[in-house]
Amino acid sequence: MTSLRERCRQTLEGNWTAGEREGVAFAFTCPSPARYPWQWYWDSCFAAIAWRHFDPARSRAELETLLAAARPDGFIGHTIFWQHPVSAPRDLFYNVIRHDDPMTATIQPPMLAFAWRLAVGDPALEPRILAHHAAIGAQRDLEGDGLLWILQPDESGCDASPQFDPIWRHRAQGLPGFVELVRANRERGFRIEAVRAGGDPVVCEVLTNVMHGLSRLALGLPSITPALVARLYDEPSGLFTAATAPATRERIPLAWTALAPLALPDLPEQIAHRLVAYLLDERRFWTAVAPPAVSIDEPTFSLREHFEGLRRYWRGPTWVNSAWLVWRGLVRLGYEQQAAALARAITETVSREGLREFYDPHDGHGMGAEDFAWSALALELLDPGNASLGVPESVQRRP
Repeated sequence: MTSLRERCRQTLEGNWTAGEREGVAFAFTCPSPARYPWQWYWDSCFAAIAWRHFDPARSRAELETLLAAARPDGFIGHTIFWQHPVSAPRDLFYNVIRHDDPMTATIQPPMLAFAWRLAVGDPALEPRILAHHAAIGAQRDLEGDGLLWILQPDESGCDASPQFDPIWRHRAQGLPGFVELVRANRERGFRIEAVRAGGDPVVCEVLTNVMHGLSRLALGLPSITPALVARLYDEPSGLFTAATAPATRERIPLAWTALAPLALPDLPEQIAHRLVAYLLDERRFWTAVAPPAVSIDEPTFSLREHFEGLRRYWRGPTWVNSAWLVWRGLVRLGYEQQAAALARAITETVSREGLREFYDPHDGHGMGAEDFAWSALALELLDPGNASLGVPESVQRRP
């Protein structure tokens, strides 16, 4: 069997793309050449973290390419079309204002500063990173508490997760009405204030703010963890859940993102241990290859990638990035055996199945796109010492 390290190296090198657009050089790891040929924001952040195991210069080049795409105010979009604009059929679903836009007008979880600290160095020394995170905060902190809001499901990175179905209903991602949502937000210039004023949902989502919080800590900025707990933590259940405006009365299905705050190094331990109890529950998230994207006791849990011809993933399979984030929390909290078991399941699965987009949480069968770059994050799980990287030591030492 090909070793994990060799599989990851082959995929990262095979997905490496370099060139020039209008005098601007680019070099990045496309998520999957056959399915995802452009540069995706958080995919590149994950790829840069993986590249540090082979070629730190490519880690820097990957993140420098994101910075090269930034608008003058520091904004960087969800997807950047370096090679050519998005094709006409796809622009119905892609968040561009004009078909020839060089990148989308929407975001992904803002983790650039966190990835830079983990793979390159101190992000506070790079003015463009400071400008980028300041721009995201200025545009998406709607309540002045440091937490960010999103205007579409795909801005969370979890796209068609069932947690969004009660919020966007027939216009949730992966359903036919999603085209209507994109069209309406395009008419508003994808400005979240205009979306909120128009009465459509805006969401303070958990994972988006976990990555935002990790980036703030990486930059040495005040933590937003207390605000995250105050707004999104439900004390009776011991889980985190999204806040919506207007509020939704329907129950939001339990997805892995409810556990994502485990990745925050300053999450209060009492709360963290309650999240771990959910993670280690075999009726919910502690499967053979954990954690599934949705609790297995949820009616919405499904391993099918397509639902009646519609792409509806993030509804059951395990993704390596989510495993990596909760693994960091297990290590930090001292769950050594459980962290080792999770790491072993992920690394053995990726070694056996190759770098796939996601995996069956019960038997590890590879699913989705092939040669999927961010699954190289499995390399991080080989050493528990990696779990504390990416966060300043001053934060790690907090009681």
